[in-house]
Amino acid sequence: MQTIRNTMQRPPSEVVKGFIDVLAEYSPSCLVTDARSRVGAIGGLLPVVASHRIAGPALTVNLSIDDLVDCMPVLALAEPGDVIVLACHEVRRTAMWGGLMSTLSQKVGIAGGIVDGAIRDVDEIRDLNFPVWYRSTVPRPSPTAVHDRIEPVQVNVPVVVDGQVINPGDIVVADENGIAVVPADEAEEVLRGTHGQIEKERLVRDRISSGATVTELLIEFGHL
Repeated sequence: MQTIRNTMQRPPSEVVKGFIDVLAEYSPSCLVTDARSRVGAIGGLLPVVASHRIAGPALTVNLSIDDLVDCMPVLALAEPGDVIVLACHEVRRTAMWGGLMSTLSQKVGIAGGIVDGAIRDVDEIRDLNFPVWYRSTVPRPSPTAVHDRIEPVQVNVPVVVDGQVINPGDIVVADENGIAVVPADEAEEVLRGTHGQIEKERLVRDRISSGATVTELLIEFGHL
């Protein structure tokens, strides 16, 4: 695999903050996915701590399915608030994230990590209270880098997780429900739609509390 290290174009800070504010609502990943007409959803990855939720621009890392290498050097390209997305292609025989990666990421202000594969040191990650999403755990660490090798292989390139393309700089919103992906060029529109979805759900809850029936709700809102 050819070595690539691109520079990421990050979304405007006010747009990122807008998605971070959405984290205060119930099920933010669901709200964002609904605002995108239910596209852009990733399932099957769970947070180490169920209550964790994050939003930020994706710093993407593509790893070869046959050669999972140490990903710590990616931190040199990261900025505070980034979400590191490791495309491990669901390979679970090697842990690509652990306690040391979490400690270093936390120190430089990374918002969290999303690992499409295995992690280790779950107890340490939990004690650090650092947000990490993962598919499975395994004690085996990533291979040690060999002399004169540049790692990771491809940084800030389009990656695919659960069939969903994530481009560098796309906004990811993750919680215990899963992960929502927002293309950078659609972020402002999706944020407006998310606020509309928040208001709709609040209104539905108010109607339910007021005694509205399912039939009445379907007539008023079309679907729930």
